[in-house]
Amino acid sequence: MGSFSIWHWLIVLVIVVMIFGTKKLKNIGSDLGSAVKGFKEGMKEGTADAAAEGAEATATAQVGNATAVHKETIDVQAHEKT
Repeated sequence: MGSFSIWHWLIVLVIVVMIFGTKKLKNIGSDLGSAVKGFKEGMKEGTADAAAEGAEATATAQVGNATAVHKETIDVQAHEKT
């Protein structure tokens, strides 16, 4: 029941072409292609932005680690009892 033969797919294709027409299907295909292309470009830009943010975070972490080393020193203030 889950598997369709080639004849089932051909009948579905003929019905879709009859309903929408070849011109609309061509437009849908080109729109879908441009949407996928835009998505891929957005992913590349997002990856580049994430890499730039990752470099900034690493630099901040390195500065934070440098100050963490100095936090081991305890700074106290002595008061006399009165």
